[in-house]
Amino acid sequence: MKRQNQSSVVEFVLLGFSNFPELQEQLFGVFLVIYLVTLMGNAIIIVIISLDQSLHIPMYLFLLNLSVVEVSFSAAIMPKMLVVLSTEKTTISFAGCFAQMYFILLFGGTECFLLGAMAYDRFVAICHPLSYPMIMNKSVFMKLIIFSWVSGIMVATVQTTWVFSFPFCGPNQINHLFCETPPVLELACADTFLFEIYAFTGTILIVMVPFLLILLSYIRVLFAILKMPSTTGRQKAFSTCASHLTSVTLFYGTANMTYLQPKSGYSPETKKLMSLAYTLLTPLLNPLIYSLRNSEMKRALMKLWQRKMFLHIV
Repeated sequence: MKRQNQSSVVEFVLLGFSNFPELQEQLFGVFLVIYLVTLMGNAIIIVIISLDQSLHIPMYLFLLNLSVVEVSFSAAIMPKMLVVLSTEKTTISFAGCFAQMYFILLFGGTECFLLGAMAYDRFVAICHPLSYPMIMNKSVFMKLIIFSWVSGIMVATVQTTWVFSFPFCGPNQINHLFCETPPVLELACADTFLFEIYAFTGTILIVMVPFLLILLSYIRVLFAILKMPSTTGRQKAFSTCASHLTSVTLFYGTANMTYLQPKSGYSPETKKLMSLAYTLLTPLLNPLIYSLRNSEMKRALMKLWQRKMFLHIV
């Protein structure tokens, strides 16, 4: 272990899945494929919405921002995780750990608020279709986007600065896949009780409140769907809502269990699996759930593909 003035840890060791050395290669392959598919899926969404003027409406611009968050979220976690799985270089500098935690909290916090804003947008569009253009105007849309990003930045700045203000003088082995708040906090050589109260309160406000608002929005949406005269329309709407709620529950549920009690009694391996659910699966599933099931996105993708083929022939 490297130390500075015999007291301060200057680097950490990420243990990852070191308890299962025989699985390292297989896990590396699986995670690499997931990472590449995540980048490709979200990049396609960003390109399509950016290039197609007909998609420059709140619903798709929210989706564009979500894809930017997902790409950034994955980029903050996956490269280092893949290095840890594929090489013997499992160390991360103090500054590197600070930066990784900061960006995880920034993009994770932004996604919490962004998913809430997207649910509100769908609620207004389905339950108040005639008033939608007036309620969800450009000004309201911009305020929701700015609020989501600024809130993510504030959460990341306060929490990361607070965590790394604690002294780290003992063991430097982080029994996790990346520098996430709970496992790093376990290494602090100080009383973290006040921070744990903050973490509990912050998780309620940042994770639970948006999640409950999303559930309430979808309950109202489901009641509106039940009034639809068309059976086919009802089935399609139910299918879409169910897939959205699955993604949202996966993200908020596992994030809630991770952050509500930073020093909870879950085993390290359980904590790793919960973290993978919202850092690995959610960025992978969101492009599939929000885009491939959407006829407008499919149309825009085909239009872009045809334009590319035409230019290639010419």
